[in-house]
Amino acid sequence: MYNCLIVDDEPVAREIIQNYSNNLPFLKVIKLCSNAFEAKLELQKQEINILFLDINLPVLDGISFFKTLTHQPQVIFTTAYKEYAVNAFDLSACDYLLKPFSLERFIIAVDKAIERISKKQIDTDNSFENGEDFLFIKSNGKIVKIQHDDFLFAEAHGNYIKIVSSNTFIVANMTFANFEKLLPKNTFIRVHRSFIINKSKISHIEGNTVFIDKSEIAIGSNYKESFIKSLGL
Repeated sequence: MYNCLIVDDEPVAREIIQNYSNNLPFLKVIKLCSNAFEAKLELQKQEINILFLDINLPVLDGISFFKTLTHQPQVIFTTAYKEYAVNAFDLSACDYLLKPFSLERFIIAVDKAIERISKKQIDTDNSFENGEDFLFIKSNGKIVKIQHDDFLFAEAHGNYIKIVSSNTFIVANMTFANFEKLLPKNTFIRVHRSFIINKSKISHIEGNTVFIDKSEIAIGSNYKESFIKSLGL
C-alpha cells in the first residue's frame, strides 16, 4: 500500500486524480489538499509515498513548495502548462502529467513512482546488510552519531522526536515517518503512533505494555498484531 497526497486548488482536478487512484487498490489517498500549506501539515503527520502536485497553486506554487521539503516523496507534477516541464524534471520529478490526462497515462506515472520507491528501499536494505550499525541525526545545531545497539526507543512530539538511548536522549526536528525510514525494519518496529522501539531491548511484555529498561511503552491497538508477528509469535 502506497500513501498518496493530492494537492490541487481545483476541486474537479482533485476529484479526477482521486477517481483514477481508486482504480489501483495499492494506492491509499490520505487527503485532498487545496494548497501547499495544507499539504505541508499532512506531510509532517505521516509518511507520504507519492505526491500528486499541481504547479499552479495559490500563494506558494508547486515547484517552490517541493523545493522546501527536506524529505521528499516521489512527486508527480500536474499542470495545464507544458512550459513548466523542464523545471519539474530539474527537481528529479518522477513524472509530469499535462492536464487533461488519461487513466492510462496516470497509471504509467504511478508505475514510475513505485519503481523508484522499490529501488530506494533495496538500496537502503543493502546498506544495512553491508554492516552499517549506526545513524546520524541533526540535533541542536550538531550532527550526532547513534549506534543502533544503544538505541532504546523514540517518541514523537509534534514535529520533533525524542530519541532515547541507554545513557541519554536527544531531540531532533524531523517527522516520525522520516525517522522511521532511517532504521532497519528487522530490529526497529513501531508499536504505537508515537513510539518506535528496539526489539532487542525488550525485557518483557505485559498486556498492552512493552517494558524496555525502566520505561513502560503502550502498544497501540492498530499496531499490536503486526508487532506480535514481528516477534515470531
